[in-house]
Amino acid sequence: MKKILGGLASGLLVLALAACGGKTGGALDEKKIVVGVTSGLHEQIMEKVKEVAAKDGVEVEIKAFSDFQMPNVALVEGEIDANSYQTIPFLETYKREHNADLTAVGETVLNPMGMYSKKVKDISEIKEGDKIGLPNDPTNCDRALHLFQSAGLIKLKDGIEGEATVLDIAENPRKLEFVELDAAQIAKQLDDLTAAAINTSYALKNNLNPGRDAIFLEQKESKHHNVIVVRTENKDDPVVQKLVKAYRSDEVKAFVEETFQGSVIPLW
Repeated sequence: MKKILGGLASGLLVLALAACGGKTGGALDEKKIVVGVTSGLHEQIMEKVKEVAAKDGVEVEIKAFSDFQMPNVALVEGEIDANSYQTIPFLETYKREHNADLTAVGETVLNPMGMYSKKVKDISEIKEGDKIGLPNDPTNCDRALHLFQSAGLIKLKDGIEGEATVLDIAENPRKLEFVELDAAQIAKQLDDLTAAAINTSYALKNNLNPGRDAIFLEQKESKHHNVIVVRTENKDDPVVQKLVKAYRSDEVKAFVEETFQGSVIPLW
């Protein structure tokens, strides 16, 4: 009886995992793909991609996540087939730290990181000892520090290998206090900070428009372009190529430009 019950439980577990959506091992279904995104702008854009892909015979199922880690976890574990939300440096860090066999298959948009404040209107107004917020994950911390350097607030050490941390600040003439916070929470903490570096997705979710509200904005030459990512074994699957084609279509480009008014920049 125990063996029968054990076998039944195992079978139910397999069925439950299969019901989650994506799969690992072998080629993907040519007519359906499950795509993970972070909620907000990436979800909005993927809804438009879904419309365009449907015209090419592909059903796109969208799964939205609330943080930057889970879409990669879900992809590795086979709960989804692709994701669209992260930059190349973020992907490379995740692959290195988790030994994940993931591959970028197409560039999408640039979401320029910006500095925002409820207390000052210009970088020049930041004074000695002020508190400056930045993300606490390695990739976005590095991105924020380079943003601060571009703004003239700090100077980083020469020859930094890998991602910079606050320990790599060589010059901090205003003796600023850097406060590392979860990226999703920084916008909600602005009242307690003089200024902070915030990713565009989280800025928009908190009614902050990069083009209108940022006191300093990352430039288009940034290396932090967003990409569509899949498991390496599926990088050449026809459904993946159709997803990339739908994303990089004229219809999606027009949607991004009209909807985000320069806050999100198409890369095609």
